[in-house]
Amino acid sequence: MSLNRDPNGGILARSSYYVAFLRDNETPPMPQNYVPIFIFALVAFLVAAGTVALFALIRPKNPFKTKLMPYECGITPFDNARGRYTVRFYIVAILFVVFDVETIFLFPWAVQFKLLGLFGLLEMMIFLGILIVGYIWIWKKGALEWV
Repeated sequence: MSLNRDPNGGILARSSYYVAFLRDNETPPMPQNYVPIFIFALVAFLVAAGTVALFALIRPKNPFKTKLMPYECGITPFDNARGRYTVRFYIVAILFVVFDVETIFLFPWAVQFKLLGLFGLLEMMIFLGILIVGYIWIWKKGALEWV
């Protein structure tokens, strides 16, 4: 949208949808195309807030010690649930996320395989080669050992 000064002190706003004359310090009107989106967002918010409020009112409120204990897969907890994990756990988790995210890049390539041709095939082979070299490197370093 382009804004041009008018000799009478206003601003003339031109776009492909409308031409509007604006006074100083006025903004162009919001396009009417966004109204259904705002109505949908408002209805979604009201349904979510209404559901939470309704069930907060009708749920039973009788907490007791056994109910407030942490649930450990049916086993009675014998220690604090906030125990420490070894660093190896976090390393394996981060490596999983890294390699999982990297393999997501294979899907768009597979969808456009015919369009990309030989160039796309070579690029993907380079990408997979780097990925496999990285995997072998962390395997040799022992980062995947759980002990």
